[in-house]
Amino acid sequence: SEPPLPGRQVPNQPLPERVSAVVFDCDGLLVDTEPAWTVGEAAIFAENGFEFGPEQKAMLIGSSISTGCETMATYFGRPGTGAQLVGHLFELVEAELLHGVDPMPGVVALLDALGDRIPIAVASNSNRRFLDVSLTASGLAGRFAVTVGANDVERHKPHPDLYLEAFARLGAEPSRAVALEDSATGIASARASGAFVLAVPSLPDAEVDGDLVVASLADRAVLDWGRTVQPI
Repeated sequence: SEPPLPGRQVPNQPLPERVSAVVFDCDGLLVDTEPAWTVGEAAIFAENGFEFGPEQKAMLIGSSISTGCETMATYFGRPGTGAQLVGHLFELVEAELLHGVDPMPGVVALLDALGDRIPIAVASNSNRRFLDVSLTASGLAGRFAVTVGANDVERHKPHPDLYLEAFARLGAEPSRAVALEDSATGIASARASGAFVLAVPSLPDAEVDGDLVVASLADRAVLDWGRTVQPI
């Protein structure tokens, strides 16, 4: 398997041998959308006269678009005006995605390994339109029994509602399921749902609360698990 991320003690929790479902986050976990988000976010920062670097990116990663835009508006000294940025940011990011976007390393192999044995879903903080664009642009559309976006629930990540909705639609028991996440916000959501959390941090030096933390879904242990895990 790949080496542990620097500066972190790797948790000892083994992936469960039997599961009720596997639910994936989308942005940064399934699909390499973060560069597109970064282009859009950096453009909005520049338009407002601010620099955009790792500190600013860390404030936004994992947020819903509405929450992220309000975070930006507050940073710009205009709290309460985030809704005015949403449409512009969406247009910028969607334009980047339409150039094409890749699945994250190991994703296709893991989905192939899980096959039709295990119910799988997506639970994303992105709205439905953006979620559909991401999955289509990456070639992953149609690979999931259920997809749940931000406009399908009242409360977004870090609340557990997106995961709970996905598990409910699959008829799966959350405490016997696995959730895959890349951001602290998403991990908090998955943790609150009661699922086992497999974390693949998109920020390599981030400290995250995963039951198992790996550098990539191409990790041999993860792919071996995908081939052998059985449904409950």
